[in-house]
Amino acid sequence: MVRKKNNLSLGEALQDFISANKLQKGLDKVHVRESWVNLMGNGVNNYTTGIELREDTLYVSLSSSVLREELSLGKSKIIDLLNEELGREVVRKIVLR
Repeated sequence: MVRKKNNLSLGEALQDFISANKLQKGLDKVHVRESWVNLMGNGVNNYTTGIELREDTLYVSLSSSVLREELSLGKSKIIDLLNEELGREVVRKIVLR
């Protein structure tokens, strides 16, 4: 890592490290999973069997077809909530299966 200036804040140093080592995609996968659990609550999480972020698409596996239909009606709202929780646009599309 090339040192840019003498006085870096810890946050800037961590961001430089993450960028230099191409770790952002992996961190996004973890953060999206955590955000889903936080936002959806126990009711939805009990039926969530898998969460996977690929590029900008979030794939969510659900064990309830009724819940899948209910959530599909509010996909754009869920995307907005997730991105707001993450602080930037990470998810652009959700696929419920």
